Amino acid sequence: MKAIGIILAGGNNEGRLGVLTDHRAAAALPIGSSYRAIDFTLSNMSNSGIGKVAVLTQYNSRSLRDHLTSSKWWDFGRKQGGLFVFTPFISSTDSNWFRGTADSIYQNMTYLMRSNEEYVVITSGDSIYKMDYHKLVQSHKEKGADITIAYQEMERRDLNNFGILETDEEGRLVSFEEKPEHPKTKKASLGTYVISRLLLVDLLNEIVPQGKYDLVKDIILAKREELKIFGYEFNGYWNTLSTGIDAYYNVNMDFLKKEIRDAFMNEYPYIETKAKDEPPAKYNKDADVRDSIVGSGTIFNGRVEHSVIFRKVYTGEGSVVKNSIIMEGCRIGKNCIVENAILDKEVILSDGQQVIGKSAQDLSILKKGTRL
Repeated sequence: MKAIGIILAGGNNEGRLGVLTDHRAAAALPIGSSYRAIDFTLSNMSNSGIGKVAVLTQYNSRSLRDHLTSSKWWDFGRKQGGLFVFTPFISSTDSNWFRGTADSIYQNMTYLMRSNEEYVVITSGDSIYKMDYHKLVQSHKEKGADITIAYQEMERRDLNNFGILETDEEGRLVSFEEKPEHPKTKKASLGTYVISRLLLVDLLNEIVPQGKYDLVKDIILAKREELKIFGYEFNGYWNTLSTGIDAYYNVNMDFLKKEIRDAFMNEYPYIETKAKDEPPAKYNKDADVRDSIVGSGTIFNGRVEHSVIFRKVYTGEGSVVKNSIIMEGCRIGKNCIVENAILDKEVILSDGQQVIGKSAQDLSILKKGTRL
């Protein structure tokens, strides 16, 4: 496909993910027992035939950069194109951090200028979905659009966390409200856009020197009447981590549903991730694991129910884990109770400890490396 990709993975979602993004970018958060959030967008790019992709990252990027050390897992290890990871450039004369989404692309303008592809697909690294960007670009071309915005009709109660589109009968953008208190429609922007590469270069060269740094505010909103902006409706599964910890918990719990798990894990094209080399999970004689998904290298001795367990977790005899997310390397001692909880990486619970949240909406969360 004659398009390049840009994945915006620089933010920490303004702290809405709490301690979970104290040490990592939101795009590096573990999902569904074996993935990182950015795996979904990277796989979408590769599966759509986009062979050149830039990841723009800024806050707490070490974990994300470690995950992206090799590009072969998403088939970007090639002579032409490939995977590029850009962080703010610091020199003796320039030390600007990315001041917004538009500025992050502007500061890496050479990526656009050294490409020959006609279109750019811009999206975020913290959304969970499977989209064929080829169809998105095709819609963009057929409508003669300057910019196309992917959207979805949503019934969720937190629509005021999204950009909301209003379109005419032909799908052209009539209005766009960013996180409105009272949304006019249920058409929520998915934060995925298509734009001509040369038009993007012109727009960035116009707005950024004027101190305007945001793609939505300074291009889509400011130039809504000047440009031909269309919507593209996406009907597949889509969710985002950007709205906070509840969203992160719910996305992971969605992977306990067979139809969603199958869509990502068992239906081609697949979502790929960095491979690990641990042995399969081991279930000792008293283990009782139900309605859960489990990462490799985990050893069970206790009871686990309706939970997402990542790799290299250990549960002791008599322990109970229920309605919880347990990340890599956690060790749960004998006779512990973990319920309605998120345990970040490498949490260690000594024998008899209890970590109990009130409900799925009021979780107990232990940060990375906690020892009780």
